[in-house]
Amino acid sequence: MPVFTYSGKNASGEKVKGSREAQSKESLAQTLRKERIVPGNIREKGKEFSLPTFGSGSVNSKEIAVFFRQFSVMIDAGLPLVQCLEILGTNQENQTFQKTLASVRTTVEGGSTLANAMRLHPKIFDDLSTNMIEAGETGGILDIILQRIAAYVEKAVKLKSAVTSALIYPVAVVGIAVLVVGALLKFVVPIFANLFIGLGVALPLPTRITIGLSKFVGQFWWFFIVGGVGLVFGVKQMRKTPKGRYFFDSMLLKLPIIGILLRKIAVARFTRTLGTLITSGVPILEGLTITARTSGNAVLEEALLKVRKAIEEGRTIVDPLRESGVFPNMVTQMIGVGEATGAMDSMLQKIADFYEDEVDAATKNMLAMLEPAIIAFLGVFVGGIVISLYMPLFAMIGKLAG
Repeated sequence: MPVFTYSGKNASGEKVKGSREAQSKESLAQTLRKERIVPGNIREKGKEFSLPTFGSGSVNSKEIAVFFRQFSVMIDAGLPLVQCLEILGTNQENQTFQKTLASVRTTVEGGSTLANAMRLHPKIFDDLSTNMIEAGETGGILDIILQRIAAYVEKAVKLKSAVTSALIYPVAVVGIAVLVVGALLKFVVPIFANLFIGLGVALPLPTRITIGLSKFVGQFWWFFIVGGVGLVFGVKQMRKTPKGRYFFDSMLLKLPIIGILLRKIAVARFTRTLGTLITSGVPILEGLTITARTSGNAVLEEALLKVRKAIEEGRTIVDPLRESGVFPNMVTQMIGVGEATGAMDSMLQKIADFYEDEVDAATKNMLAMLEPAIIAFLGVFVGGIVISLYMPLFAMIGKLAG
């Protein structure tokens, strides 16, 4: 069997690492979870450094949301579990998802519970889904749990698509602007430079800077491509380490405009996830572990694990949340009210609804602020290049007119 190196955090939030034999990464991850270790990086020994893969045949969130919605309807209608999995698997267009559901069905037919069968495929069915399904199977409310999972995934997809759609415009504009400026410096500026050399005119400082920049781009254009690819690759490799991931996530949260938006997204995801888990009957300690693991932000994950440790020591949830400095005062106060009244699950859902609306408003405000800023920057940059090229011509025309 291959040997894998792993890193993660135990139930107390302490970092652990080591190496073990296992049949696959998935089986080792499942073993670590049984030992109450949150797995981080798991790599085969000797292959710790590997190139990123693209197009690995994953299943997107929309497909998972549709699956759970259809699954809940079938279970509610009284169809046997294995038959539901067979029908849903057969009708899947995604080949990866189809094979996964066939494997889950086979495992269930062999006597396993649905939750344990899904745990064998952690890349598709995360801990949130499997723990909720386990609670649903235990309580005999699997159809209701499946509906809640579907609603949760649908809201998560909506939240993600709102942010993505808001970022498409500025990213597209900046990308096109970079291409336009590159084309100007590479092809247009050299024509003017040759013209000025032929005329023998004295060039002003802005024109000399533009021509110098054009020569640099013409000679070292490959540097920008290699540098861009290297930067992306380096960031990806650093984010695979706990320290690197924490550094980048903390830096993103400190950004002026985007940081505020990311913080609201993190709060919305945290409250929605924890509220859904508690409503489904998952214990709060287990819910905090799952929420930390699926938060998508290392800063939030560390804060939630500290909150979990504080609750284990007998403290209320409000004080450690407030001490973390990650969550706004309004959030901690509302959670405190929910804890005091015994309605934390509904209070968390209300906070999630509020912050999801806040994310929508924040993305629109961010876009409204970025549009004029981007247009002004591009106007100054592109306009500066054009004006610098025409300055010698204007000087010549002025001399001829004089």
